[in-house]
Amino acid sequence: MEFSSKLLENAVYEMSQLPGIGKRTALRLVLHLLKQPEERTQLLSNALMTLKSEINFCKTCNNISDTEVCEICANPKRDETLVCVVEDIRDVMAIENTSQYNGLYHVLGGKISPMEGVGPQDLYISSLVQRVKEGTVKELIFALSSTMEGDTTNFYIYRQLEGLEITTSTIARGISVGDELEYADEVTLGRSILNRVPFESSMKAN
Repeated sequence: MEFSSKLLENAVYEMSQLPGIGKRTALRLVLHLLKQPEERTQLLSNALMTLKSEINFCKTCNNISDTEVCEICANPKRDETLVCVVEDIRDVMAIENTSQYNGLYHVLGGKISPMEGVGPQDLYISSLVQRVKEGTVKELIFALSSTMEGDTTNFYIYRQLEGLEITTSTIARGISVGDELEYADEVTLGRSILNRVPFESSMKAN
């Protein structure tokens, strides 16, 4: 792609580093921003810089938050005995949109993936085990994507919990094998949460 301006080329390059944004889409977005009033672009820039510098991660569940403890963990109406284990913030948002779940969450920050160099030590697994050891949590719902990496992560956590008094379940397979949780429709995802099955049963099914 040839550019008549080095400034334009640099802007397109940086925009194309975002996931899912190719060079042509990046060019379209940059040209759109270029047509906007300077104040509009400044607002976007300020919002991104503020996000980067001031965002917090909940000290309890690792969810993205404006405060030390996120609104979900701080809500006394949530069932603190039930914790849903997810990969990232997008999965929290997807499940919350179903309005079918009233427990808490634990955001791992990814999945175990040796191919990508991600091991258990790179995820928030030890803090999850610690939450269980504290005794308040009675059930963990594994809600990771139905992929090899997701199943490996589920099994690893399950083994770490051996000997502890905790019920483990996994979302029902209304979510197709290989699908990412965030792309599931709300009805299917909601039913998968409600119709969760014991984790041991899911291992036998596999």
